[in-house]
Amino acid sequence: MVQFIASFILIFLMSGAGYLSAAQRTVSLIITGGVVVTMDEERRVLSPGAIAIAEDVIVAVGSPDSVQKEYIADDTIEASGKIVLPGLINTHTHAPMVMYRGLADDLALMDWLDQYILPAEAKTVTPEFVRVGTKLALLEMIRSGTTTYADMYYFEDVIAEVTHEVGMRAVLGQTVIQFPAPDAATPREALDRASQFIERWKKDKLITPAVAPHSMFTLDRKMLEASHALSQQHKVPLLIHFAETRDEVEIAQQQYSQTPTEYLDEIGFWSANTVAAHGIWVSKEDIAVLQKHQVGVSHNPESNMKLASGTAPVSSYLAAGVAVGLGTDGAASNNDLDMFEAMRFTALLHKLHDNDPRAVGAEVALEMATIGGAKVLGLEDQVGSLEVGKRADLIVVSMDAARQTPMYNPISNLVYTTHGDDVVTTIVNGRVLMRDKDVLTLDEDIVISEARAMAIEVLEAIGVREPE
Repeated sequence: MVQFIASFILIFLMSGAGYLSAAQRTVSLIITGGVVVTMDEERRVLSPGAIAIAEDVIVAVGSPDSVQKEYIADDTIEASGKIVLPGLINTHTHAPMVMYRGLADDLALMDWLDQYILPAEAKTVTPEFVRVGTKLALLEMIRSGTTTYADMYYFEDVIAEVTHEVGMRAVLGQTVIQFPAPDAATPREALDRASQFIERWKKDKLITPAVAPHSMFTLDRKMLEASHALSQQHKVPLLIHFAETRDEVEIAQQQYSQTPTEYLDEIGFWSANTVAAHGIWVSKEDIAVLQKHQVGVSHNPESNMKLASGTAPVSSYLAAGVAVGLGTDGAASNNDLDMFEAMRFTALLHKLHDNDPRAVGAEVALEMATIGGAKVLGLEDQVGSLEVGKRADLIVVSMDAARQTPMYNPISNLVYTTHGDDVVTTIVNGRVLMRDKDVLTLDEDIVISEARAMAIEVLEAIGVREPE
């Protein structure tokens, strides 16, 4: 009798919905039913599609039926009516500078820096300022779909600690600059901090440490060479502001009778791990040098427009085979960290600049914000597309808004109509950081409250009364 009952239960389990096939594997998360924009080599768009995630790795990308036949999940996110795509990659920013958002607007770069930002930093940047500002920046990025960002600032150890705790992926560069900085009295001290920073974080799963020499005009040759040598020693990225303004070009011509590109080439600065932020004032010959050394360029259209720095020759970069990613720059000069805006401005700006509506299409703009950005940062084997074996960094975007309707082409909708606040779910390394617009790894009320209190301290420090 007992044997009969056992056989009956076995037959029931094998014939019903509760049957778990020997071919099925349990995974941590399945996202199913949405339009999946993979950004893989074939640029597949699956409608509908599904993704299976085992811990931190994507193990399947396919139709909902094919994924569900092979996998059963501890958790499932239903994405019908939404778009699923790789998390966006911000290739250049200064996260704590969200605390200077709106502090000084409508100025040229050098005036903005010399008269407002640098004096404010000298009086206000502390480890606590950096901690509060970084949390605010991460909250904004998570809410708007950024999953990886590249940063250059001071007290970068604090930025790394907060970023790791919150669960974001980042390439973080300890800044090296010629004059006394908030965290280092000399450039040599700054370089020593960079070395210690690399040693601490070089084995972390989320944090890629980097060296960040500020620019060719704020460092002498010795320190530029030392920064490059440190990055080569540890095989980490080298982040630098580059050819952002005409002033920089004039400085290079006056001091070295060369372009910034030529000068940095002469001293052996360029290499495949270099990320050059801005890259506006370059010639065809300069572009050829960058391509030869496989330098990645971070294009920051909003900051460049707001500061009237100029327009980077993105079409020429792409035609030459230079890897180009998108960045927001710091929120002090943008004034937000929304990468959907960066995509839209990129597409529109270069149509106007090139006098060609085909100059940068929607797919190219999306590439620069995903797989292109990953290539710039040297992370293309890990992130930037939804493929088996890559880290599970992805976002889910709602298409419910009136401006998202109708949706004939999902990539067009993502670039030309989507805003950061259309993102409903953000996942990094398989960890859900935001689900259904509920941020899970930060207390939003506390983050905003601390930022508002810090803003009062900033105003007092620079001698400005709080607005009544």
